[in-house]
Amino acid sequence: MSAEEEKLVWKGCSHQIVNFGPLVVSLLVIILICVASYFWSGWLGFATVIPLFYAGWLWLGTKLMVFEFTSERMRIYEGILNQKINEVELYRVKDTRLERPLWLRIFGLSNIILQTSDRSLPEVNICAVRNGIEVREKLRKQVETLRDKKRVREVDFESSDSEADGFEAGLI
Repeated sequence: MSAEEEKLVWKGCSHQIVNFGPLVVSLLVIILICVASYFWSGWLGFATVIPLFYAGWLWLGTKLMVFEFTSERMRIYEGILNQKINEVELYRVKDTRLERPLWLRIFGLSNIILQTSDRSLPEVNICAVRNGIEVREKLRKQVETLRDKKRVREVDFESSDSEADGFEAGLI
């Protein structure tokens, strides 16, 4: 670790709207089980525990997935029973994209997609965050600042098909 202490730039988690579809399905299953238990057996009502547990698990999983940007790196904390922490150095971020689908714009949310050169975490999706434009801009500025400070640049060594064909043609 460097002589300077890492500073927190942004910390947040996804909005619960990402679970909207599964939560609606769970609610419909609960209603169906309640109606079925009314007409058949009252014991069938205990089956509502299953979709309730599923909905709670989804809610808790989204709540406990935390994204944290510091002045040096990005950390992703995820997991309910066992917490897993993924880490990527910020200077390894190659590209940032902001997506604002209609469904999320209604709620003032957006998705941030990060392309990294880290082999263990090549793409990071931060779904349904508030103030996505500001968060992306903070992240982009921090990446550039860190690259200038460390004097590193991201370079891709990908060859196009025409270069590969020309190389093979030169051998023949």
